[in-house]
Amino acid sequence: MAPRRKFHASSPFQPQAVEPDAVYEVAARVSHDTYGLGRIVSLQGTRSAQVDFGDQVRHVPLPCRALVSL
Repeated sequence: MAPRRKFHASSPFQPQAVEPDAVYEVAARVSHDTYGLGRIVSLQGTRSAQVDFGDQVRHVPLPCRALVSL
């Protein structure tokens, strides 16, 4: 993966907008790199999700590269 480039505000070569990878919904099954399989219990807008991983319930900030919808 290439390192992120810094752009000046007046530069004509601005970075492209990054679109969100996934849309999360309540009761959706997800996988997390550290915590494993879980189910989304609630969403706090687009900022975070409360996920039940079976033995623990964690708040995961969104967007999160480690959290993948199944």
